[in-house]
Amino acid sequence: MRSKHGLVQDWVRGWALCRATPSPVAEPDGYRIDVGVPGHRVRFVLNGPASTGRRAATLTAPGTWLKVCGDRAEVVSALSAAWRVEAPEYLMSAALSSDDAGAIEPGYSAGITSDGDVHDVAVLADDGTVAASGRVAIAGEAAVVDQVATHAEHRRRGLGRYVMRSLGVVAAESGATRSVLVATAEGLTLYRTLGWAVESEITAAHLPERS
Repeated sequence: MRSKHGLVQDWVRGWALCRATPSPVAEPDGYRIDVGVPGHRVRFVLNGPASTGRRAATLTAPGTWLKVCGDRAEVVSALSAAWRVEAPEYLMSAALSSDDAGAIEPGYSAGITSDGDVHDVAVLADDGTVAASGRVAIAGEAAVVDQVATHAEHRRRGLGRYVMRSLGVVAAESGATRSVLVATAEGLTLYRTLGWAVESEITAAHLPERS
């Protein structure tokens, strides 16, 4: 069974592929990713909450993000008022299955596009607009799921479930043996029904840039 630290390593590597950022740089307590976009210049992903206070005290540049695995209350208590704390997130893992994704709801069609180790699933409505979508990156033996979304007017039709199953199929066919993602509270229920398990709370916080 993959350790929590191992799952964090899987996730940061796959997230960087999904977002086309430079590769993560290992730090003593986690990883640094130089994202380099407005509002999100650099991201530190910490394996646990113990170093949160020390890290937060040394980071002052606006656009800096922290994502910390572990107890949310412990993380928040270590941050100063300068940090804007985001909604709870969850590190999750699941066994990969190569089973067919199943039938899609009538009135929709789906397709998969690939660019190296990154694969996208898009579900289209009859008018050609994207109703649901998701991305998976293959990082070694790990499949890292990212950016799964169903537009509001197309929800409750099983499209999110179809996207997740399709991502699992393409990941298994690409040689991955395990899967990992970071979920919002909104996505938690869907992922649990698909067999995903919570491995850790994640707390995200950032130093805002002035607009």
